[in-house]
Amino acid sequence: MKITLRQLEIFSAIASHGHVTRAAEAIAMTQSAASTALSELEQQLGTTLFDRIGRQLLLNEAGRQLLPKALDVLDRIREIEAATQSGDLAFDLHLGASLTIGNHLLPPLLAELGRRHPHGQVRLALKNTEQVVADLLNYRIDLGFVEGPVQDERLRRFVWHQDRLNVFTRPDHPLAGRTATHDDLKTVPWILREKGSGTREVFDRALASAALPCTIAFELEQPEAIRQCVRNGLGLGCLSTLELRDAFHAGWLAPVATPFLDLERQFQVVLHRDKHLSSGLRAILALCGVDGV
Repeated sequence: MKITLRQLEIFSAIASHGHVTRAAEAIAMTQSAASTALSELEQQLGTTLFDRIGRQLLLNEAGRQLLPKALDVLDRIREIEAATQSGDLAFDLHLGASLTIGNHLLPPLLAELGRRHPHGQVRLALKNTEQVVADLLNYRIDLGFVEGPVQDERLRRFVWHQDRLNVFTRPDHPLAGRTATHDDLKTVPWILREKGSGTREVFDRALASAALPCTIAFELEQPEAIRQCVRNGLGLGCLSTLELRDAFHAGWLAPVATPFLDLERQFQVVLHRDKHLSSGLRAILALCGVDGV
């Protein structure tokens, strides 16, 4: 059996994109060459690796078993190549992060990573927690930073930061700067993050625990859009204190104290249990205070 690295690269690209044409474009080769390489790999292994549904290719059981092994081999080869090209640690990491983390906590961390390892490359995609978890499970990213709870046992989780959500309103609202009661919040309209975000999950759980009904005026993906809607009087909002510090300081938004709501949460660093811990991954995990993984 003579499986080539190119075959494994093509297989991994198709697994990521779910389509031969898009995978071929991503690794700069023709569609016919990618299809041929995949067919040869399947013939050598004596099994198909994908279920063909129209033009879409979905990993079958054999493909799911092969993918982490293929990615492990490719990661190790890239490490070898990087080590011979530079005297310093070189890497190419794909990260995924929830919006609050990506906008407020990762920039200084990535800046420090760049200072320590100037030959390293990092690509960052900002999505909600549900999407980051899906990318990790499908090996589309190397490491995730999420705001919401993660239950999947295929993933390893490490607490990174403590955070708290804060209810807020415009400064001329009757609740601005006050401590709200349970009755105060029974009928207010809310401007909230979308389902699947860590912020929304913590908020929904807090309201359910307090037996508080919720009237949703808008569901928005971007924290800034929520802040502006609240600023314009469309309802109350609930976001991380990281998203609100500047607005509170400037006075164009105001906090609403809600001691009966449990809005505490933890930010987590998450990676797949089968993921090879490359030197680049170890470097960024060490900066996050995650050692000896």
